[in-house]
Amino acid sequence: MPVEKQLVASLTAACEAAKREIPGFLWLTHEGDSRLSPGSLHVVWVFDTQESLAHALETGQGKRMYGLTAEAFRQAAVPITAAEAHVSFDTEEACARHNAGNWQARLAMLRSFSR
Repeated sequence: MPVEKQLVASLTAACEAAKREIPGFLWLTHEGDSRLSPGSLHVVWVFDTQESLAHALETGQGKRMYGLTAEAFRQAAVPITAAEAHVSFDTEEACARHNAGNWQARLAMLRSFSR
């Protein structure tokens, strides 16, 4: 199975696990090219509200999401050293407030800040 296809399948499994385990977690997305530059890969874990996100991080669920991300990358044979460097968190609430619900614009804005 091609790397990108395996990565999507692995991240989908991670997403489904997190939806069952972590209150307020809704979905995730990834960006970057695993074939050209594994270091460019970035996963955004999206929650419903800032309150849900804060609660998840306060109760140690951030570690779980980093672990799920690392496992997805491992399953897809994408070499990374620390999942934390490839993960960020966001909320539907923040996207609605700052980007009128436009996730493409929000992700582009976040990319520009991370460079």
